[in-house]
Parts: sequence; structure tokens; C-alpha cells
Amino acid sequence: MSSFLNCRSGFKLRSMERNRYQALITHMVMVFAVLCMALLNSPTVMAQSSKVLILGDSLSAEYGLPRGTGWVKLLEDRLKKDHSSWQVVNASISGETTAGGQTRLPLLLKTHQPKVVVIELGANDALRGLQLPATEQNLRKMIQASKQSGAKVLLLGMRIPPNYGQDYTNKFFAIYGKLASAEQVELLPFFLDRVASRMDLFQADRIHPNVMAQSIMLENVWPKLEPLLKP
Repeated sequence: MSSFLNCRSGFKLRSMERNRYQALITHMVMVFAVLCMALLNSPTVMAQSSKVLILGDSLSAEYGLPRGTGWVKLLEDRLKKDHSSWQVVNASISGETTAGGQTRLPLLLKTHQPKVVVIELGANDALRGLQLPATEQNLRKMIQASKQSGAKVLLLGMRIPPNYGQDYTNKFFAIYGKLASAEQVELLPFFLDRVASRMDLFQADRIHPNVMAQSIMLENVWPKLEPLLKP
């Protein structure tokens, strides 16, 4: 009888230990699940989907400038200083045209999934005397593709020197306002405002802005870009 009671008592103890072990495992699983949810909702992880894509030409690609001194890098530095979760992806290429940008954009949108797209293209089209309807159509396709991906769009307008002819010059500049209005996107009318009229802000080629001009270019962009970065 004593052996039976001892056996029964041992069985109860083993059963209690098993229950405590199962309870401990359940608790650990719940804690792990809570930690995973907290990590997924942390600013660090959320920042991976909060990207600004800059699609531009030499004006945004630091042409002729020391690395890290262009307006896009200054934008990145400002966001970091403000402890912002936004990341900047600079997909600008010197010499880029609207046709090149339109070709590259779909993959960039798929790869980076930006929340905001800044389009700074068109100047090289005009400097090469390309047909304005093609430039307009390429810009429109980029705007529409960006919007369809769920991104907000900021279009940076440009002007070209009057030696290309007043009619061509005016029609080129008008493209940006026309598209911004039709597609209902944000517009900076002239990217090089307060820079274009000062030759001391240009490199020796008198085409590309120098280091001193970059902060002014950022200040031109910022008032239009900042509202797009808000939820």
C-alpha cells in the first residue's frame, strides 16, 4: 500500500512539473510574440519603408563637387539631425534625360518603395534641343508611375538660357506648371531660384552650381518637400 501511495504521489509530482513546464513554454512564446510586434513597429524598422527617392541629373548627382557636399546629402544630414525616420535614396545620374529617368523609374519604385519621389529632370532634354512633347510625356509617365505606386510627388521645375529661343524657352518652362496642375502634384517652379542669377555660385563651366550654391538649392526644395514628409 505504501508503495502504491508513493507511486501515486510521484505521478502527481511529475504531472505538476509537466504543467509548470508547459505554462513556462506558453509564457515564453507570448513574450517572444510581444517582442516581435514591438520590433516591427519600432521607428528603426518602420524607417525602411519611409524613403525619399531623388530622381535627377547632374544637379542632384554632385557633378564636379566633393563627395558629400551636394544638396541631396545636405537634405539627408538635415533629416538625421532632426532625428527623422526618413531615408534618402539618390538615384540621380549626371547627363540623365527624362527618357532615361522614365526607363529606370519602375525598377527604382519596386526596389525602394519610396513614400515620396522628387523628380529633377528635363534640363538635359532642353540643352540637347529635344522635342518638348516627348519631354512632357516622359515626365507625365514618371509622375503617374510614382503616384500609382502610392508615393507623393514633388516636381522640380527648370529654366534654360534664352539663347535657345524665347518660344522654346517659355514652352519648356511651362511644361512643369502644366503637369503639376494636371496631375495634382507639388511643384517647385524653379529649382535654381536665387542661384541662376549669380555667377559666383557656379563652377568654371558656368552650368553646374558650386558647393556654395548647394545650401540655397536645399532651401528652395525644403518648403515644398517638408509637408510631403508628414503623415
